Amino acid sequence: MPLEDREGLAARYLIVNGDDFGLSAQVNAGILHARRHGILTNTSLMVTAPAWEEAVELARSTPSLGVGLHVTLVQGRAVLSKQHLRAIIDSEGNFAHDPTQVGLQYYFSRRAREEVRVECRAQLERFLETGLPLSHIDGHLNIHMHPVVMDALLALAQEYSIPAMRLTREDLATSLTLDPRHALRKRWESAVFTSLARTTEKKLRHARIPYPDHLFGLHQSGALDESCLLGLLPRLQAGVTELYCHPTRRPCAEVERRTPTYHRDVELAALTSPTVRAATAEENIRLVNYHALPDVK
Repeated sequence: MPLEDREGLAARYLIVNGDDFGLSAQVNAGILHARRHGILTNTSLMVTAPAWEEAVELARSTPSLGVGLHVTLVQGRAVLSKQHLRAIIDSEGNFAHDPTQVGLQYYFSRRAREEVRVECRAQLERFLETGLPLSHIDGHLNIHMHPVVMDALLALAQEYSIPAMRLTREDLATSLTLDPRHALRKRWESAVFTSLARTTEKKLRHARIPYPDHLFGLHQSGALDESCLLGLLPRLQAGVTELYCHPTRRPCAEVERRTPTYHRDVELAALTSPTVRAATAEENIRLVNYHALPDVK
């Protein structure tokens, strides 16, 4: 149960997580700016991305920034080589780009499932070698919600003391109220992830791994503007909500290539907006990072 605020009402906590830390210098700069001058509290590190080592150094100099692992098994590079991952990466060490193709392969191929397990271990070990305290685990394109990937991570949970995980499920009605555009795509996403979340939540509970009570960011990825944020804050429910986002300085060739439809600079402006910061305080929303999750649940 969430802690109570000073009026005796159930408190509302908000984790604001910047995904794709390490993807580029501009992504790193955006996330750090949103931490220092906005409401961002946490981030997720891609340990094979082009600027991941710079991201680690920036995180070391910013102890108030919680840092988790952004498991990458689609649209990215592997830690291990082709020698170890013959089924799931190409000759250059890259995973496939199409999430549907990847999802089917991981589900139906025994060899792929085995390789997913060893690559998850390798990415987790690379993160831990940085010396950064692990705040949580999530996945690039929410690949951690795939049953095969989730089972691989849960198998590592006790061995590596995984402290928390993202549970990707979003209230569709709230999302459509805030932004009714792309309703068909949002309904499809909701159906897929609501189904996955039912099974995943049972697994997380059984493993006693904490996760936020609520989440936003799935349906609004790359389009989280100030208006949307100001509409969301009063609608936050009691307990812990994670809002994930993609703040980035632009121009950035890497993000233009990977996510050409994302308005990452708009997200950065929203997270650092004085109006948004004031609204967060007025709503008595407590900004926390994933490290606080066990204490506020």
